Amino acid sequence: MADQCEFCAYYAYDEYAGQYLCERDLDEDELYRFMTGQSDGCPYFRDGDEYKLVRRQN
Repeated sequence: MADQCEFCAYYAYDEYAGQYLCERDLDEDELYRFMTGQSDGCPYFRDGDEYKLVRRQN
């Protein structure tokens, strides 16, 4: 699942914290399921690939 986060549009670098963080606010239950691997994946995952649509058109 960690690999999935690297490609998510909500995964951004926070200069103040000095690390990459998820910009989506998860409630306690969602965060617990995600961190323990009890979920199939992040329900908020959004592909951050800007060129996906362009490749599909070609």
